[in-house]
Amino acid sequence: MSSKEKVVIICVDDSDHAIKAFDWYITNIHRPENHLIAVHCPETFTNVTMMSPSRVSELIKECNEKLDSLRTKFVSKMTDHKINGEFKAIGLEGDMKPGQAIVDFAEQSKATFIVTGTRGMGKFRRTVMGSVSDYIVHHSPCPVLVCRQKEAKEKH
Repeated sequence: MSSKEKVVIICVDDSDHAIKAFDWYITNIHRPENHLIAVHCPETFTNVTMMSPSRVSELIKECNEKLDSLRTKFVSKMTDHKINGEFKAIGLEGDMKPGQAIVDFAEQSKATFIVTGTRGMGKFRRTVMGSVSDYIVHHSPCPVLVCRQKEAKEKH
């Protein structure tokens, strides 16, 4: 990586919010000197010890298939736009929450900034369930751009 190159992390999953955030970044702020890292933190499964070995194998297979599909989708989008970038799956080795895994990865990769989508959860739901984008905003070592997409009913 050259000294002029800036590392940009974009959080991706299989949601429309992630695709819209990716497309918005490409259209509005991407620069050729940026090195884009599309980061995905797969969901972890609780109570795996309570599942049968065959169910655990099924879940692992499903997770790997989703991961391969995401990698293909976002690497293809980068290739189509001639973007210097890569896809990374993080947080696979432990039970770390996605927000923390992304913040830790940003620190390790010396990211210039992070781009993330948001599902636009209400305050109550965000408080109860937690929000990855909210966690990143409050703990990131670098600036964070949250791409919020208004729902059709909100636009009017």
